[in-house]
Amino acid sequence: MAFSDPILYTVLKIDGDYAWLRRVTDPAAEPIMVALALLPDEVTEGCRVQRVMFDYSMA
Repeated sequence: MAFSDPILYTVLKIDGDYAWLRRVTDPAAEPIMVALALLPDEVTEGCRVQRVMFDYSMA
């Protein structure tokens, strides 16, 4: 997988200024914590986001 390939995540939980994301293609993987400031404003728990080169957008 190249650095510029899109990666899909599901937002598991929003906890203060951070969101816990789980990779869609590997549900057994540990969730990652991402600052809400890096995510789109409309992000909510249960939605999907896509990361391309550390730029997050709604999927």
